[in-house]
Amino acid sequence: MSLLKKIYLSLLVLISVASNAQEFEASLQLRPRYEYRNGYKNLISNGEEPTSFVSQRSRLNLNYNYEKLKTKLTFQNIRTWGDASTTTTTDKNGIAVFEAWAQYELNSKWYTRVGRQVLSYDNQRIFGEIDWAQQGQSHDAVVLTFKPTNNQLDLGFAFNANAENVIAPKTPYTINYKSMQYAWYQTKFSRVKMSLLFLNTGYEFEKSSNNLEVDFKQTFGTYLTFKEKKWDINFAIYGQSGKNTDKKVNAWYTGAFVGYGFTDNFKGGFGYELLSGKDQNDNSTVIKSFSPIFGTNHAFNGYMDYFYVGNHQNNIGLSDAYLKLNYTRAKWQFNLTPHFFSAPNTVLDSGSKKMDSYLGTEIDFTASYTVSKEVMAQAGYSQIFGSTTLERVKNIGSAASTNNWIWLMVSFSPRLFTSKKSI
Repeated sequence: MSLLKKIYLSLLVLISVASNAQEFEASLQLRPRYEYRNGYKNLISNGEEPTSFVSQRSRLNLNYNYEKLKTKLTFQNIRTWGDASTTTTTDKNGIAVFEAWAQYELNSKWYTRVGRQVLSYDNQRIFGEIDWAQQGQSHDAVVLTFKPTNNQLDLGFAFNANAENVIAPKTPYTINYKSMQYAWYQTKFSRVKMSLLFLNTGYEFEKSSNNLEVDFKQTFGTYLTFKEKKWDINFAIYGQSGKNTDKKVNAWYTGAFVGYGFTDNFKGGFGYELLSGKDQNDNSTVIKSFSPIFGTNHAFNGYMDYFYVGNHQNNIGLSDAYLKLNYTRAKWQFNLTPHFFSAPNTVLDSGSKKMDSYLGTEIDFTASYTVSKEVMAQAGYSQIFGSTTLERVKNIGSAASTNNWIWLMVSFSPRLFTSKKSI
């Protein structure tokens, strides 16, 4: 039986169950996005040509809720327009399960969620859905939640393997982390929210021939927010310790933002982030570069994704000072965010001389228009003005070239079916 037929039958079964259930909903998301990349992620080199394409996310969401039980099943297909023939009998990427979880309420304050699920906390700097990426990010995990008034404690656990093995594999598991445990606690004090996070991630590696080990890295810290009338302020600080592939980890991060609503339509703010790194002339084996782990990194440090989006790991770190300007009117929203990037650690030129710390300036402009409740159109333009230091760090491309990125995206999110009945 094909996967599409299985999905169709699953939908019919859930609808039939929902006729006697408390609540069932089926919704769809179709999200095509055009991109023009001319120096995206890396400075474009002389002689290289920009590229463009259309990608698309297609999701089917099935939600069921009855008394103490909630479930969610999300199928998705991610494609690039043209990656399969117009007469193809198979899809290049096929259909994948993005979410598949069940949540059960143990009592009025305790519940647990088991299965493939999104883990998203605070401003998504450490744990995020990465919704910008068409495929998103979800985890196979068990989460136990304690939620009394004005407080919440989440305890999460995950353990991964590449198959239903009969004996222990001879090669390390590298698809993801081998195991993960975390505790996240949030409390409210009037207009202040404080979150505490402790995350323990274990990665398997081959220490020696036929000797597999798991090293554990700890990420811990706090996130604070304050909101009152026109003010919107947040502050975060995290540290990292433990080991990674038999190397000691000693890294840290801090970030802050102060926003103010000048009018009902116009808001502005200033922010700063500092991610620790390592001098290029530091010969120690200690990992001093902070890693955002599972964060929605596209939302930070510039939309052109020069830093921490599948790159810039175990590097010189990053200093990012930025402004956020936001204007809304009716169904329109406009955002302008300039970034000033610099290296907090030493960068050396080809002659081993220390270079200037300035990496470059990026300007991000986005606009969105709410066509209707189910349709939204968005567009963006970004350009980075890199330095010779950025050229050296990236070891590719030319800062003298024009490096920009343009995108246009439309999201269609219709509700297909909903049922609310009592048994």
